Amino acid sequence: MTAVIALAPARGLASAACSAFGVSRASVHRHRGRLTQPPVVPRQRPKPKRALSTEQRLVVRDILREPDFVDLAPAEIYATLLDQGAYHCSIRTMYRILDEHDEVRERRRQLRHPVYQKPELLAEGPNQVWSWDITKLMGPAKWTYFYLYVIIDIFSRRVVGWCVADAETASLFKPLFEETLAKHLVPPGQLTLHADRGAAMKAKATALMLADLGVTKSHSRPYTSNDNPFSESHFKTLKYQPEFPRRFGCIEDVKAFCRRFFDWYNQDHHHAGLGLMTPDQVHYGQAEAIYAARQKTLDQAFIANPERFVHKAPRPPAKPTAAWINPPTTAQISGA
Repeated sequence: MTAVIALAPARGLASAACSAFGVSRASVHRHRGRLTQPPVVPRQRPKPKRALSTEQRLVVRDILREPDFVDLAPAEIYATLLDQGAYHCSIRTMYRILDEHDEVRERRRQLRHPVYQKPELLAEGPNQVWSWDITKLMGPAKWTYFYLYVIIDIFSRRVVGWCVADAETASLFKPLFEETLAKHLVPPGQLTLHADRGAAMKAKATALMLADLGVTKSHSRPYTSNDNPFSESHFKTLKYQPEFPRRFGCIEDVKAFCRRFFDWYNQDHHHAGLGLMTPDQVHYGQAEAIYAARQKTLDQAFIANPERFVHKAPRPPAKPTAAWINPPTTAQISGA
């Protein structure tokens, strides 16, 4: 644009220059007009005659800072002064004066929530990261519940421990966890236990127990269900079973149902997140052999009928190699 104006300073010469550079003549004329016009100086707004003087504004500021008024809203101060027979300015003017001195803010003492760190946990094998949670199951009558405690390995998705109780407390979780830890022979310093921020999970007794056993604790952020996805997903699988009853008659009914469900889930359920292997197969190190056997079966199918596989030779679903809770984003990885 500047080149066209320099080549065609007169209006009559602009047409040829615009054609040569492929620029609109209207744009050239508009740009030339802006260059020739004098700069616009903003006009200062005159101070209204009814505005408070500098001395009056300082008086109002000092009143707003008095000990009796410093923690009150301008509307409260305005009403109090009126009841005392004094008027200095409107409520809006009080706000303007406070804003001039950077004093318009929340002056009450309020609870400041801490900044919770997003948990980022990686499991590359069994017994590295466990997740646990408690879900309520409806009892025989309204407002009656049974509480199902479940510990799940996030790598293999295997339910490594569970129990049913009629209460939700840390004291009931303690024997369950100690028994599960001993059953799977997990050495101190290897395991991280992840949970949400329920009362039993945050209890001091739970924290002390984990410290004594050499287990690292991890918690979800408040109101963030995605921080505990494995337990949440497992409870959905449990409650969406066709045999899952609306209500349980007694605690023995709950235990009988859970025994059947967890046996099926661990031994027979081909999990989509595990390359269609069962949790037991992954937990006990059978994934490599099963993957190789499946690949051999598919290779035989390909040799027998290659025309059925249009794009490439078939491969079984990928075997699990790692499980994340909140994997780092690409930006975080590149920044590191």
